[in-house]
Amino acid sequence: MKLNRKEYIDKVRACFIGKNIGGTIGGPTEGKREILDVKGFSTPKGQPLPNDDLDLQLIWLRALEMQGPQNINSEVLGRYWLNFIPPSWAEYGICKHHMLQGIEPGVSGSSDINIWSHSNGAWIRSEIWATTNPLLVDHAVRYALHDAMVDHGMGEGTIAAAFVAAMESAAFGITDIHELIRIGLSKIDPETRTAKTVKEVLRLHEEGKTWQEVRNAIVELNADIGDGWFQAPSNIAFVLIGLLYGEGDYKKSLLIAVNCGDDTDCTGATIGALMGIMHGTKVLPEDWVAYIGNRIVTCSINVGTSPRIPSTIDDLVRRVGRMAEICCYFNGNGVYTDHLTGLDVEFTDGPTELERNLSSLLDRPWAENNEQDDIRALRLSLKPNAFAVHRGSITAIVRYIDGLNLNAGETKHIGLTLVNNVKAYGNEPLTANVLLHVPEGCFTKESGFSFSVPCWTAMTPMAHSQEYILSFEVDEVVGSKQKAILEIEVPEQGKTHYIDIVFSKYLA
Repeated sequence: MKLNRKEYIDKVRACFIGKNIGGTIGGPTEGKREILDVKGFSTPKGQPLPNDDLDLQLIWLRALEMQGPQNINSEVLGRYWLNFIPPSWAEYGICKHHMLQGIEPGVSGSSDINIWSHSNGAWIRSEIWATTNPLLVDHAVRYALHDAMVDHGMGEGTIAAAFVAAMESAAFGITDIHELIRIGLSKIDPETRTAKTVKEVLRLHEEGKTWQEVRNAIVELNADIGDGWFQAPSNIAFVLIGLLYGEGDYKKSLLIAVNCGDDTDCTGATIGALMGIMHGTKVLPEDWVAYIGNRIVTCSINVGTSPRIPSTIDDLVRRVGRMAEICCYFNGNGVYTDHLTGLDVEFTDGPTELERNLSSLLDRPWAENNEQDDIRALRLSLKPNAFAVHRGSITAIVRYIDGLNLNAGETKHIGLTLVNNVKAYGNEPLTANVLLHVPEGCFTKESGFSFSVPCWTAMTPMAHSQEYILSFEVDEVVGSKQKAILEIEVPEQGKTHYIDIVFSKYLA
């Protein structure tokens, strides 16, 4: 498949201008829980409001530039978070606190220890993954999951991030909102609250309910999550209400979403970005574009320590465009070909050429992936209280089976799965010699064992072990925080890896 560079850049520009427009219009009413009557900007001309929705994406862009698309995972993004993102509010602060305690990304946002795991912080920053992976929907979803797991674990916030990233990536070739919603739903568990909420919006819209009636029904449906507010399922629904009832009109769509209330800067920013991707700059109202200007204003980045970040939409668009060509090489038609969809994406100065059956190719369930190394490891780690540690030839998936707390007299269980990352013909299975070093005050009857990690072949790509269960007894709890250490020797690679598993008597 071919994407015309000018058309692609136009959509990216519209995406981020729309992000600024929606965030600035919705910002002053953020947190108001009633149906609103916002009619447009209430801030000075040429002064976009700072918005964490966009801020974090600037850091993720720099991570892509510095690390390369093939090296982005929750572990790497967690390090960038600690280095460059200072806010301590809500899920941001909780996940950062946990990471500073030694709890790995993925578990740092777990619903067991993070009351904000169902909130909005992740899906609102999905555009960077979609714009750098246009039409490579599964890869956009993969990155969004790695991102969201840091501060939302496997809560609804992470589910929503996968949904939005899929829609936004697909929107580079598809403009029908119902098709985009179907693609988004195909990438998430149908039993999640996010999926059920989306389906309820579609049902009520089909029945001919007004947008206000649909909004009120959704608020009631999700009243039990996050006190009913600032949670992902309902705010995703407000974006969709705007799209469905806005009838393609940019202003009408955005204002309906904002006037649903609650996290209005997020809903406004996301619908503004998505409509920009769908239709390009031609959909943006000229008066709103002139009013917002070209500046990017930040509030959630430590500018003193951050690597160079874009300060204008022009700079952001230029760098995203450059990164997209690299991502599409690695993830599309180069190193990591998208075997699930069969889509190869390349940029051209000629006309855009899309697959005729594009929608059907993109709406296959994400779990039907081709078991590539990075995707396989991610899918194995998509469990409550699980995290992945990437160590070259292997990736270790560690799971807290009984939670993260320590109590005297109990038995703790740890799940361990190893992924063989060596992908080469003629490869042999890896040997893993595992030794568990238990926390002080604990003991184990069997601290060490060995097992084989299958190798990759073209016919048997499932190059990971079964999950092995390690256990230890807690005799007494010494101090407020303790850690077990997994020592994993891989003799065929001449490496020994050490993984900290942090426990606390204060964590759920």
